[in-house]
Amino acid sequence: MHINIDEETALLSKHGKPRTPFPKLQFFIIMLVQICEPIMGQSIYPYINQLVSELDITGGDEKKVGYYYRLIILVQESMFFLTEAMTILQWNRASDHFGRKPILLIGLFGTGSSALCFGLSRTFWALVVSRCISGLLSGNIGVVKSAIGDLTDHTNRAEAFAYFLIVWAMGAALGPLVGGAFARPHDLFPETFSSTFWRDFPYFLPGVTIGSFVFLCCLVVLLFFKETLPLRNSKPHGQGRDEDETILRTDGMPTSMGSKCTGPLPLRALFVFPVIISVANYSVLAFLSNTLACLIPLFLATKIEIGGLGLSPPMIGLLLSAYGLTTGLFQFLFSARLIQRLGEKRVFATGMITSLPSFVLFPIINMIARRSGLSIVIWALIGCVFALCALLDISYVAIFVFVTASAPKSSRGTVNGLSQTSVSLARALGPALAASLFSLSVQHNILGGYLVYLIFFIISGFALVLAENLPNQIWDDIE
Repeated sequence: MHINIDEETALLSKHGKPRTPFPKLQFFIIMLVQICEPIMGQSIYPYINQLVSELDITGGDEKKVGYYYRLIILVQESMFFLTEAMTILQWNRASDHFGRKPILLIGLFGTGSSALCFGLSRTFWALVVSRCISGLLSGNIGVVKSAIGDLTDHTNRAEAFAYFLIVWAMGAALGPLVGGAFARPHDLFPETFSSTFWRDFPYFLPGVTIGSFVFLCCLVVLLFFKETLPLRNSKPHGQGRDEDETILRTDGMPTSMGSKCTGPLPLRALFVFPVIISVANYSVLAFLSNTLACLIPLFLATKIEIGGLGLSPPMIGLLLSAYGLTTGLFQFLFSARLIQRLGEKRVFATGMITSLPSFVLFPIINMIARRSGLSIVIWALIGCVFALCALLDISYVAIFVFVTASAPKSSRGTVNGLSQTSVSLARALGPALAASLFSLSVQHNILGGYLVYLIFFIISGFALVLAENLPNQIWDDIE
């Protein structure tokens, strides 16, 4: 399947227009929606190990705590994305028909309800159900990207997605801080939280704090957010829209169609090369990124003698928060500039390359820790892992631009739904495979407990081959 694109044309020649300014209030509200999910998802990590030890599922056997910790991490990462994959395409298709706003409200309701339910959970299956609620009801990550596409054009889209990622990173940093600071309030503030309720539900305060914030964001969306979906049979409204109207032919080529595009395209018409190659690379990136996100807390929490570093929950929370803030700032400062200078493909491929040394460093860090303990070298190498992960995350900005540009404007929600369905499955598979291989490697001492890192190193090599199939020049927006 051939795309008639002059890949040697310089990127800046296509992006020669002056930068279009953002509609500030609408963009700010979209970012509020964006921050809710990472705050909720990351808030449990500082206390999840202690929560597992206090549940009845271990039968008082401390040796089982690590197993159930990994199992609940698996549920947190995998079950959420698995249930999200079941519904996110339909939520995003609905946003093409009914608008972005009502779908965003439903998603926020699901996230807020999940936060409250998680804080009230006292059994393993209650924890599972609480995360599945959010996965089933929330299609927001795709709808937010569609709204960003509605509000931007090719002169400011990379910058918009850089904000998208820094807000996600801020949420990922704030989540562990809230979870670590507000867990077990009866121990920290016994005079204020002295009732038996806080002893029976010691992790409800982080849940109700985050849930309240999410419901407040829901109210802001309801009152102040203006629908971004263009009306059918009319020219796109808003700022920074291209005037040329095109539609995607089934061979992947843009074709002028004037005003014939009156609604979302059939689903089968979207399975063309630009969409397929963009979604495939996005899925592989998400697989590797979420694998690292799962392995890092497992590695940090596992004892040194069996393959990790044996750090405490507060220290893990502090490290993850510092990483979240650092990577968010890095993306904000450099991602859009790098894309303008190097182009989307080079930025994406460069980021993907960093996954290779990331997986190599885990066994090196553990081997040094076994010999010399938690020395300054260990902390420096942990910083290197986080720096490499920050570079990997820059790939998200580039691939978001590819996915958005591959989508006809009338079917932008559907394409984002397709991409998020694929990505949700990848995000479910990555942590599941990582946690299983981590346990297998450690328990059976395969390759010294380091088999898991070798397998993902090989997968990273295949990911680089796939990245080479992206075009050197981004596609024009397709009407």
